[in-house]
Amino acid sequence: MATMLDSILQKVRRAIPAPVFNFFNPAYHWTLALLAAIWYRFPSRQIKVIAVTGTKGKSSTVELVNAMLEEGGYKTVVSDTIRFKVGDHSRPNLYKMSMPGRFAAQRLIRKAVSAGCHYVVMEMTSQGALLYRHRWIELDVLVFTNLSPEHIEAHGSYENYVASKVSIARNMRRSGKPERIIIANADDEKSDLFLACTAEKKITYSIHDAEPYTIKDHGIEFNFEGRIVRSRLSGLFNLYNIMAAIAAARSQNISNNDIVRAIERFDAIPGRVQKIEAGQNFQVVVDYAHTPDSLEKFYSVFPSTKNICVLGGTGGGRDSWKRGEMGRIADAHCDEIILTDEDPYDENPGQIVNDVAAGITKHKPTVIMDRREAIREAIRRAAAATALVAAKSSSAVLITGKGTDPYIMGPRGTKTPWSDADVAQEELEKFVAAG
Repeated sequence: MATMLDSILQKVRRAIPAPVFNFFNPAYHWTLALLAAIWYRFPSRQIKVIAVTGTKGKSSTVELVNAMLEEGGYKTVVSDTIRFKVGDHSRPNLYKMSMPGRFAAQRLIRKAVSAGCHYVVMEMTSQGALLYRHRWIELDVLVFTNLSPEHIEAHGSYENYVASKVSIARNMRRSGKPERIIIANADDEKSDLFLACTAEKKITYSIHDAEPYTIKDHGIEFNFEGRIVRSRLSGLFNLYNIMAAIAAARSQNISNNDIVRAIERFDAIPGRVQKIEAGQNFQVVVDYAHTPDSLEKFYSVFPSTKNICVLGGTGGGRDSWKRGEMGRIADAHCDEIILTDEDPYDENPGQIVNDVAAGITKHKPTVIMDRREAIREAIRRAAAATALVAAKSSSAVLITGKGTDPYIMGPRGTKTPWSDADVAQEELEKFVAAG
């Protein structure tokens, strides 16, 4: 019934002339959010809700917080870019959006309550806030990870993007939860904007809390309350995600022993520095990195290998400002660059690739528009380069831009089912089998 109501409202929206709808746009989204909350009887009032916002690290932090809560014996619900989980039942997020619509979000929280779960851990985005998807979700905890430019065209400016993120924190003023907690990354210059929002308790975390720490090729070692903790995750950015999750878990009185066990058992996050293995003697890694900041951080995990990089740029019709910058970053970190198709939507994919190539000056990129063929060629080159130096893992295929995205988005709303990880696995296994 709720799905039918949502469908009817969408049809009404399409029937209204665009100038009229744009004028009433905020009221429309506000009303839709309220109707969703009413329909599902304001379920967030009956369960603890931890939200994570920021530019990067949201899904990873959600998954880490979830692991720590589960280690502490709690039954949880997860909503992020990667998946939706209620208790022991998990399914991939196939919506091509990190934060579900108003009715979907409220329905998920109602399921959490009905299933007897203790916590909902969910990703909250600036675009979701722009559409009032966060309204009438009453938070107990909000975690802020970091801010850097993203979705500029959707918001109109970086300042508007920041304001949309901060509105999630301001919304906590409306929460009727007895103890509202804001947790912020003290190393980010925008943290004060979040801490200034009304909350009963304010907590900060910093990379300095983990000192001394060591970032290795295949993991992280860091200090936590006087003990050395080892994580299988890679990169400084993942240490930040771990520190954010620790702060959230401790705010809920999860014991240090449970936190450490969760970290050390936590294996990998799909689409986030995800290593693909088929017995090869070089590395193949898939990552969601699709902004200049995230691409820079991802490439920094591989400073000593010959990097063959497969990237597309940005989705068609959006954030065209960052394409040349993505090319510049690849130029600085990659030994060979293969440019390919990603999510062109209604834009000419060749133009997107040309925009990325404009930032590449030191290398001559190879353009292979078929994404599978691009991955296949990168694997072939990495194998050849490793054979030349006869050193295991001397080369790395770094595939960025899609992570766990389930489709390649084409013109007029077409969707081609896709998985970077699955395709890389298939091509790698074929290559290894061929000898």
